[in-house]
Amino acid sequence: MTGQLFPALLRYWRQRRGLSQLELSLETDVSARHISYLESNRARPGEEMVLRLLSVLGAPLRAQNQALVAAGYEPRFAEPPLAALAPELDAALAQMMRQHEPFPLVALSLDGTLVRSNDAATRVFSAFLAEPQAMPATPDMFSLLFDPRLLRPFVVDWETLARGMTFRLHRERLLTGDARLNDTLERVLAFPGVPKGWRQPDFSQEPQPLVRVDDPTRAVCLQLAGR
Repeated sequence: MTGQLFPALLRYWRQRRGLSQLELSLETDVSARHISYLESNRARPGEEMVLRLLSVLGAPLRAQNQALVAAGYEPRFAEPPLAALAPELDAALAQMMRQHEPFPLVALSLDGTLVRSNDAATRVFSAFLAEPQAMPATPDMFSLLFDPRLLRPFVVDWETLARGMTFRLHRERLLTGDARLNDTLERVLAFPGVPKGWRQPDFSQEPQPLVRVDDPTRAVCLQLAGR
């Protein structure tokens, strides 16, 4: 499965940039034929080739790390946990939370745990809970959006959102090997109404950045910011 992941990631970032294989070939000085072979899993990229392609495509450093791991290499760029952020970055994140008011903003750990949220997010979560007593002591975005006792009944087109989140979780689990994600994925798939077909990852799907929760008197959009 991991061997099939790099071709999907390369195709995703190329299409996100709006480039054809020929256009990417011209920008990277790599033959279009070789790029075609990489995307169809008929060729394995070297480490420097991964970095050349993803950097030209404008992929962030974390995505370049993911592509390296997907191609069978070690991550190249340091990725400190949120708790280890430099004081300057921590202060910038706190300021971002404040400035985003009165709109909700949350920061999530890799397994979806809410590690930071602004006051607006807290108010939204409190207003859109089907059964407030079911709120877990340590909230996480997967429980909030998949548990029918919490936010799920208020989400417009829940299946589209949930499908994208599930396949993103599949991809993160394969890329990182983080044991937390195995438990999170099993918990997500066990919620009522989650289709059995979602047990198989689909890397052509990308989760939507906007989540709309609806109520006749309280219509609002949530923007989810993942780690």
